[in-house]
Amino acid sequence: MELTLVIGNKNYSSWSLRPWLLMKQAGIPFTELRVPLYHTPDWQKQVLKHSPSGLVPALHHGAIKIWDSLAICEYIAECFADKKLWPTEIGARAEARAVSAEMHAGFQALRQNMFTNIRRRMPQRGRTPDVARDIERISAIWNDCRRRHATDGPFLFGRFSIADAMYAPVALRFQTYVVSMQGLAEDYMHTLLALPAMQEWISAAYAETESIAHYEPAEN
Repeated sequence: MELTLVIGNKNYSSWSLRPWLLMKQAGIPFTELRVPLYHTPDWQKQVLKHSPSGLVPALHHGAIKIWDSLAICEYIAECFADKKLWPTEIGARAEARAVSAEMHAGFQALRQNMFTNIRRRMPQRGRTPDVARDIERISAIWNDCRRRHATDGPFLFGRFSIADAMYAPVALRFQTYVVSMQGLAEDYMHTLLALPAMQEWISAAYAETESIAHYEPAEN
């Protein structure tokens, strides 16, 4: 059965990137269906045709529909167990799930003050104290994971995993808002951004013509 991934605008929909990147990195074929968000009066109806929650991303696999980015990644990992999309060692796998869940449910200040907008550069915007704490925590996660798994590969747990897909949108936000990382975290961010699949997503974001006013702050 063919996999179809329903996504939003690549310039703005950071959550859509997660399963898209995961499948690209794993070499899993899928059909991409892009539904531009906020672009037409009936955009929500268009999304609801594919996602019961009215949100993207959503994955269709035959009669199965999954409409949450982490749930989609978990489903893909189960369907393609040979791809080893979680670390194989039980302790590392538990940690990878923990940091993924923390990303999925947390960092609200970062989300609310540093919108995803790949085409823009907005240094110093959104730097609230709560955002600073979120950035510090993400930096600590990246540095800690990379320090302990450095000999296994260049990603958080050595080889590319769901954890990396979950944090890939953060690397794009940090690029937009010119957030500097230090040490191994800086190297890791550059590794994510340099992935051919990430560059493909970024190029597609620049090629899009839609503009969502809510994510385009007025110039000073």
